[in-house]
Amino acid sequence: MYSKQPFWLLYVLCLPWTNIVWAVEYPDFVALVEQYSPAVVSVQTKTDFKERLKHGNPTLPKNSPFYDYFKHFFDEMPDIPAEQHLSVGSGFIISSDGYVVTNAHVVEDVSDIVVGLSDGYEINAQLIGKDERSDIALLKVKTEITLPAVKFGDVHRAKVGQWVLAIGSPFGFESTATQGIISALGRNLPSDNYVSFIQTDAAINPGNSGGPLFNLDGEVIGVNSQIYSRSGGYQGVSFAIPIDIAMEVVDQLKNSGTVNRGWLGIQIQALTPELGKSFGLEKPHGALVGQILSDGPAQSSGIKVGDIIIAFNGQAVQHSSDLPMMVGRTRPGTSVLLTVIRDGKERHLTVQISQLPDESKLQNVMTGSHTNNRLGLVIEKLPLEKRKQGNTGVLVKDVDEGPAAKAGIRPGDVIIRINNIDVSDVNKFSDLIEQLPINKPIPVLILREDGALFLALTIPK
Repeated sequence: MYSKQPFWLLYVLCLPWTNIVWAVEYPDFVALVEQYSPAVVSVQTKTDFKERLKHGNPTLPKNSPFYDYFKHFFDEMPDIPAEQHLSVGSGFIISSDGYVVTNAHVVEDVSDIVVGLSDGYEINAQLIGKDERSDIALLKVKTEITLPAVKFGDVHRAKVGQWVLAIGSPFGFESTATQGIISALGRNLPSDNYVSFIQTDAAINPGNSGGPLFNLDGEVIGVNSQIYSRSGGYQGVSFAIPIDIAMEVVDQLKNSGTVNRGWLGIQIQALTPELGKSFGLEKPHGALVGQILSDGPAQSSGIKVGDIIIAFNGQAVQHSSDLPMMVGRTRPGTSVLLTVIRDGKERHLTVQISQLPDESKLQNVMTGSHTNNRLGLVIEKLPLEKRKQGNTGVLVKDVDEGPAAKAGIRPGDVIIRINNIDVSDVNKFSDLIEQLPINKPIPVLILREDGALFLALTIPK
């Protein structure tokens, strides 16, 4: 008996599966580019370098008889403007009244900023503020025309494998569109503690910095910021700042010109499987507290070295890199609940988040050093071996021009008493210096090469 199926169907069914070509429907990137590229801009910057013509200027000690002569000679020479440096980045318009988002590194140390629209029209821009920690900058342009603005997407709905579109000015080629997929989410880079990046394989090159990353709905979900490359060009690994993090920064820059971040005042490290087992964990997770920083909020909250922070205000801390971002996005002054593992048991602690210090102060806190501009000193706490010997005071790390240098204080000195009051630590030193009178010599007791020495210190007006 013969089958009633058509001959052509039997032929198709007999074909090897490898010979069948399946039709795949690709996104209409043409429509996306036409509709949303007008809100993408180029950011052209100019830097004027001025340098003095000091070729052959000898380095002479101040006590040289020729020092004043040569100093006067070279100081009187005119400033010579060097060749201007021009560079191009990218950005996008976030509101019709002229606010533009780009990367902070695009507008770093520049004298002029010009925003170029997709139709060729150029407008001078004002820098409202920038935040190096997140690499976000906010510009403002003034124009009588109504500017097109992007719309924002929900980055929390993004998934690995989804299509994305990048538009920018790589190598100065304006309005360049490239496409790819989301390669990873929540990517943490060693040099960035406050951003959890979107990783894509959309082609990003120098000049794309600050441009938008669109989803297929034409919504901006990220700000293209970095590439991972050994050649300096595109190698398939690109990173974008999630738009929710970027807009939190933008809101603060718009309101105050600066960004305030939360600070816990601890140093943490990741838990390896071996280290996790040593603390009694079956699976390594959380952030291990390695140091409590002085004068930080953690110092008075009950947090101890060796605690493993596994939750921050109800949010699970899976990796140590999660914690800095959680803390940084918390408004200073907020009280939060920490869940820690100590001696194998969970404990709950309440801590009030304070404001993250600027980079110089933060570095001083982390190293135990302190810069006192009133004296021209950089001091730090005594080394551990000296403190174990019962010594008190502060160690002079560096001396700049100022009252301390005039008094004869040198690097390596240990200041143990100011105005006949003992200096117990860095904080006591700072308090005593703030209370010193003007134009009145006060005694300072130092230790130098195991010998004690009094010096007279005078702070001028």
